Amino acid sequence: MKILILGAGAVGGYWGARLHQSGADVTFLLREKRAEAVKRDGLVVKSPRGDATLPVKVVTKASEGGPYDVIILACKGYDLDSAMDAIAPAVGAGTTIVPILNGHMHFATLDARFGADKVAGGLARISGMLGPNGEILHSGANGVSFGERGGKPARPALVALDAATRKAGIEGGLNPDIDQDLWDKWIMLGSIASMCSAMRGSIGDIMASDDGEAIMNEILDECRQVAAAAGHAPGEKALAAVRASLTQKGGKAVASILGDMEKGGAVEGRQIVGDMLARARKAGIAAPNLRFAYAHLQTYEARRARGALK
Repeated sequence: MKILILGAGAVGGYWGARLHQSGADVTFLLREKRAEAVKRDGLVVKSPRGDATLPVKVVTKASEGGPYDVIILACKGYDLDSAMDAIAPAVGAGTTIVPILNGHMHFATLDARFGADKVAGGLARISGMLGPNGEILHSGANGVSFGERGGKPARPALVALDAATRKAGIEGGLNPDIDQDLWDKWIMLGSIASMCSAMRGSIGDIMASDDGEAIMNEILDECRQVAAAAGHAPGEKALAAVRASLTQKGGKAVASILGDMEKGGAVEGRQIVGDMLARARKAGIAAPNLRFAYAHLQTYEARRARGALK
């Protein structure tokens, strides 16, 4: 099985690095500057699970090195259009695309471009960031999840990807109910991204405020109601685990969207919060906290667009 990974960031880069180490046939599709650095220095991973400097295969055009059985799409939602253009030459009759983007918006776009039959569901629970020299700084969570949307039996490519992922020591893998897993993650992410961006702090900072816990529970319930309206209400155990993590006194967890804002970068506000709010409105669900959080994110984006951020 030949795997193409778009991007070598903290998520796709780490997953791909471990796949490469375990003997999988992995190629990274990278921009020129990143490609030059990785070709010169190798793909560098710093991790509690073991450091590595890997001489991985790199291409700058998807037409090189194919055909590919699986394409792992590891990009931000706001880069989806350019990412689709980049991978298009590598998408053949037997290719399966596994997007590991946040939220659900990307599925309609990918389905329209490549056909729903080619697009699986996928998500990552990998903690990390890129260091100043492009090294992957992996810090903890080590999981991915993928599978057929709609509960269909897994195609051979996904079964093979599951075997390679497990051999690589990555947790999770093939999930027969990927649709529910996607919603479970989005409920958590919609809540933490909304709160951290609007409150400009970590979970612990938010919990230190008089009404932080109450507001967090309110916004979590708004997201839960949206999932339920879509037929994917979280189970009691899953919801309790999310609630506990998002209301932990002194908790250090923080949504990456806050880091993006603090450095004046682009954010996935529409994909993570805006789309959740739009679905709430369509279902007739009152979502005042999502409404406020998305207005806050849109205000940030307006300031960024006019160059007002310092």
